[in-house]
Amino acid sequence: MATVDVAVSMHADRLGATPTLAGVAPGRVNLIGEHTDYNDGFVFPMAIPFGTAVAVSPRPDRRVVGHSARFGTTEFDLDNEPATTDGWGRYLHGMARMLADHGVEVGGFDATVVSDIPGSSLSSSAALEMASGMAITALGGTTISPVQLARLGQQVENEIIGVPVGIMDQLISAAGVRGSATLIDCRSLELRQAALPDSVRIVVLDTGTRRGLVDSEYALRRAACERVAAALGVEALRDASLAQVAEIAVDPIDRRRARHVVSENERTLAAVDAVDAGDVVSLGGLMDESHESLHLDFEVTGPAPHAAVELARTLEGCLGARMTGAGFAGAAIALVETPAAEAFVETMTERFEAPVDQPSTEPPAFHVVWPVQGAHVVQPSA
Repeated sequence: MATVDVAVSMHADRLGATPTLAGVAPGRVNLIGEHTDYNDGFVFPMAIPFGTAVAVSPRPDRRVVGHSARFGTTEFDLDNEPATTDGWGRYLHGMARMLADHGVEVGGFDATVVSDIPGSSLSSSAALEMASGMAITALGGTTISPVQLARLGQQVENEIIGVPVGIMDQLISAAGVRGSATLIDCRSLELRQAALPDSVRIVVLDTGTRRGLVDSEYALRRAACERVAAALGVEALRDASLAQVAEIAVDPIDRRRARHVVSENERTLAAVDAVDAGDVVSLGGLMDESHESLHLDFEVTGPAPHAAVELARTLEGCLGARMTGAGFAGAAIALVETPAAEAFVETMTERFEAPVDQPSTEPPAFHVVWPVQGAHVVQPSA
């Protein structure tokens, strides 16, 4: 990623010396499997060629001084609680604390952070956690598995940031494989790679609309899923069937939420089989079905991503499209035949306009992406 070169250069300019090392981690898109991760279900994401780089050098004290090209400077003492650190620095402080609690030797350091992850819904916070986690761990002279690093990043989100996310974003950023999407079993954290056929490309449809995960709607949907699981007497909706959901006496809205999750798990497993078989038409159809379920049953699509999906489906070469991420705003993705991808992006750029009830706050943008390697450490040349 070009971001690592920028981070290394900025760090050297700021401090007058080449950084010791840099952690690099990609953002992600989820091909299918939305709002299933916190229900112990299945997700099928891929790491994308936009990411975050964290260049670091050790300090002789217990302080961390970080500079972000996008968000400015943060400074904190490692012995203070992460909750006392404001803004983006809380993610950095949180990862340092979690790693120290995990046994990594964490001392003070200077950090320079650069990210080229566009828009929202592409997991910029998870990429920051994984990149900084790789850098801090390597600076401490040790290593950590992708699964354990992802667990610690999820803990930062849940316990320090206060957002009840699942583990998908952190795990695909940590464990992504070039050329493949990854089926993640969110209960066992077992990973299965599926190489994407070269006949298609994934196009990110960034609508230029933004909404934070901290909004209450996310928590309401998670609570609805937990209520239905409890009514069914199962650990999580991953253990439920569509027949059980149809028969149980629960609130009709809760039933729809659960129906989405259970059917989405089925679609996700079918999507992996379709990729393994090279059946891109079936994959596109499953993506379409996923979006409709998210729109009608889970009600998280948002006017702008929904409009982007509807437009994308009318264009030549598009095999399927769906919203991606937590929803309500942000991005969608489209599965497009490779020869048509360039023209598809040009047409989306010309014709897409966010609806009046959810206008863009940033210019919409459309990116052809392909799976890349997950988080890793780079040793800069002097």
